Amino acid sequence: MRKSLRIDITKSALAAAVIFFVLTSGLMLHRFYSFYHSYSSFDQGIFNQVFWNGIHGRFFESSLSSYLSSAVLHDGNLPTVSYHRLGQHFTPALLLWLPIYALSPSSPTLLVLQAALMTAAGLVLYALARVYLNPQLSTMITVSFYAANVVIGPTLANFHDSCQLPLYMFGLLLALEKRWWWLFAGLAVLLLGVREDSGILLFSVGFYLVLSRRYPSIGLILCTLSFGYMLVLTNLIMPLFSDDISRRFMMEQFGGYVEGNEASTLDVIWALLSNPWQLIKEIFTPFGRTMQYLLAYWLPLAFIPAISPTAWMVVAFPLLTALMRQDYWALSVNMRFAINVVPGIFYGAIIWWSQHPNPDVGAKHLGDNSSIKPKSYNPNALPSGSLKTHPSLSQEEPGERKKEWGNELADAETRGRGDAENGNPTQNFVHPEEPTPNPSQEGNRSKGEISGNEQEGFKSRFALKPQFRRFWIFCLSLSLVFTFTSNPHRAWSFLFPTSIDPLVYISVPRQWQHAGQIRSLLEQIPPTASVSATTHIVPHLSNRREILGFPSLRLINDARQEISVDYAIADLWQFQQYEVAFDDDRERLRKLVPAIEQILVQGNYGIIDFQDGVMLLKQGATPNSTALSSWQDFREEIEQI
Repeated sequence: MRKSLRIDITKSALAAAVIFFVLTSGLMLHRFYSFYHSYSSFDQGIFNQVFWNGIHGRFFESSLSSYLSSAVLHDGNLPTVSYHRLGQHFTPALLLWLPIYALSPSSPTLLVLQAALMTAAGLVLYALARVYLNPQLSTMITVSFYAANVVIGPTLANFHDSCQLPLYMFGLLLALEKRWWWLFAGLAVLLLGVREDSGILLFSVGFYLVLSRRYPSIGLILCTLSFGYMLVLTNLIMPLFSDDISRRFMMEQFGGYVEGNEASTLDVIWALLSNPWQLIKEIFTPFGRTMQYLLAYWLPLAFIPAISPTAWMVVAFPLLTALMRQDYWALSVNMRFAINVVPGIFYGAIIWWSQHPNPDVGAKHLGDNSSIKPKSYNPNALPSGSLKTHPSLSQEEPGERKKEWGNELADAETRGRGDAENGNPTQNFVHPEEPTPNPSQEGNRSKGEISGNEQEGFKSRFALKPQFRRFWIFCLSLSLVFTFTSNPHRAWSFLFPTSIDPLVYISVPRQWQHAGQIRSLLEQIPPTASVSATTHIVPHLSNRREILGFPSLRLINDARQEISVDYAIADLWQFQQYEVAFDDDRERLRKLVPAIEQILVQGNYGIIDFQDGVMLLKQGATPNSTALSSWQDFREEIEQI
């Protein structure tokens, strides 16, 4: 029976995972190849160039990152091809995926990789849930993960380093529950390598271990390690590459707390501590957006995380960081920042369910309430001074010899077997009416195998009541509806309008027709030529050393010489379609048109092709009369904008 149950649940979990992977990767690939306009496109180009440079031995270098650096934005310097992105974001963990990228070095590879990492995270979450819960609850929690707006939205964005966080965090928590300390240590290091701020998640785990008294010494180590690492990294190491962390990112996210034009992380921390009233105000305002933000996390899990102390402890610092940030995107559930809170929310739900089984059903199966009691049960007190206060960890019998630390490590896996995976939701619970097993009979059962009665008792104790199950399914459906209507990163703009009033909708045939025109122009650009391109074309051209965002045309090459790019391509048609409803697209169009006119007047570039609102310029080329005429007609068409 146990074997068939495991197969059934494995199929259910895999079905949810396959659906999630196919849909998210398919939507991202469709958006990429059809050139649907997305704000996340430029970052996709950055990561693709970083990976492309990486497989060519130029680790973490990117001219596109330099294009957005403080030296360019604030000081007016030219972008450089040798700029190290580590000054903006310290992401050594990306090196793990270079071999996969090398198999097919292109942007679509990164998109599929992101979908795969998030899918794998859900499967690890299922394994984590099975430590405590029965297959039914574990599957529901896994489905909730795949149906959450805070998971789907960031997954449908451009490739980003944060897509690694759920996999590493769930793996870290699973290693903690199983006491696989070697894996726990390795994942802690990987977690720190994801981003310069990912140590906040590790700090929060340490905070939970201390506050819950599970492993206070390990918790203190995690807190000290992560906090010290972040301080050293942001104040000593990252400034060696550039001053972007202090001049750009700290000011964009926390500039309202400090004075001046730049601030270190130490400056920001001191400003937060010295001005608590402003901090409290930022955390709770705007109140409406803050509540919407929290509801997006609670809804897929039927609001259980809202009443889970474990969830609040594990997400305390990632959530606090998001709430006290001052940039608009900090509270967007579709941006990558939302992922930071996800692991703690789901872990908290698992722990809550493990501590709140169905007592009525459990008592009915086992005879009476007295049959479900911890060893040395005391309803008014928890054991003090012990690391084993968590329900997943067994309490020592009176007189039992305490094991030394070395023995604990050696015995870690064996003691971790008393979990839900083997039929026992917590090692603390015993069943007095069960007869003492005969050792000879035990020998006929495989390791961890349980009897049919034990299985039924375990299933019953954690059975979902029909009313709550229906409510949970309703919450999941509502989460999917909200995700669909939010149209994260315009992933399904091909299905319904991007804007209703005023109406903005580009049909699939029309968009693919336009994509064909763009590709016909891209084919005219040699793969090694330097190029400048508008936002959503950048990812398609970023497999090269020298690339910029249009209308910038000059950069510093590897020879430390100032050069002008060989080609420039601009898609004005996309901005024309969206400007009626979106101010930023209208503003871009207004800036691009005079910039193009100035480029043509200067005579350094000639327009060699113009198709469907897409312009191709080449340095030193004689203008094509037909293309120039088409541009002038298009220019008159958008004159009123």
